[in-house]
Amino acid sequence: MDYVKLGSTGLEVSRICLGCMTYGEPDRGNHTWTLPEEESRPLLRQAIELGINFLDTANVYSDGSSEEIVGRAIRDFSRREDIVLATKVNSRMRPGPNGAGLSRRAILGEIDNSLRRLGTDYVDLYQIHRWDPATPIEETLEALHDVVKAGKARYIGASSMYAWQFSKALYVSRLNGWTEFVSMQNHVNLLHREEEREMLPLCEDQGIGVIPWSPLARGRLTRDWNETTERQQSDRFGEVLYEHGLDSDRRIVEAVAAVAGKRGVPRAQVALAWLLQKSAITAPIVGASKPQHLTDAAAALALWLTADEIAELEAPYVPHPVVGFQ
Repeated sequence: MDYVKLGSTGLEVSRICLGCMTYGEPDRGNHTWTLPEEESRPLLRQAIELGINFLDTANVYSDGSSEEIVGRAIRDFSRREDIVLATKVNSRMRPGPNGAGLSRRAILGEIDNSLRRLGTDYVDLYQIHRWDPATPIEETLEALHDVVKAGKARYIGASSMYAWQFSKALYVSRLNGWTEFVSMQNHVNLLHREEEREMLPLCEDQGIGVIPWSPLARGRLTRDWNETTERQQSDRFGEVLYEHGLDSDRRIVEAVAAVAGKRGVPRAQVALAWLLQKSAITAPIVGASKPQHLTDAAAALALWLTADEIAELEAPYVPHPVVGFQ
């Protein structure tokens, strides 16, 4: 496993981040395709044994059960100080007023709830899951600063938003001397490259670590165009992300298959290798429901694509509607 600094911080993270949305009780929350704890634990253990030290979850994943499962796995399979643990806040956790968002009340309450479920007294990276248009960014940033100063989070990060919003947040933090975002978790893969226009250059310029979610486009880059999975059939958010089904997307999937066939490697390795060779990218967030998902992710670190192969993968792309901020 390779390790790099997260942006301009001194924090060392594995170049593969394990996305833990896959791990959660199927009867809790909205993701019926998740793996219950007894099926999740072998994969979490495998990831840690492969040297993946960067684990990403969220309070909303499977109604908090993802955090519970991840917390117990860390205690059983590793030492807390060896793991870079990330979670998120913003999504709705209960009905009614104050059950979601990035108000001071929500942030200070949800960090304590996350720490309780994770069974730890701090997280390494506390991220806002999305931009909250109903709360002043000053309120959000000061609350996050207080979370860090209270020792409940080491760093703070953000997720999918417009580049102007992220730039504004960085400016407001600096203006007030508050803790700044050190990472951006956004939607980047061969089927959705709109972040290359503004967000990735902004992050590179400002020394922000980039940890893309859905690097394999919900698995669409790893299989034939018309092939579906049980998760794809029940993943409503995935339908929103890739509902356009552009002909160019099909040709990109075919290009991945062609490059993988010539190299004699699984398609997942090619799609991840393309992302890992982007200079702005720190660590793609890979979900794993089978052991080979983890071995493919680790193997992608050693796969170096040629300029011609990258051109073949990128050539069919056309501009897409920006999705993922929902």
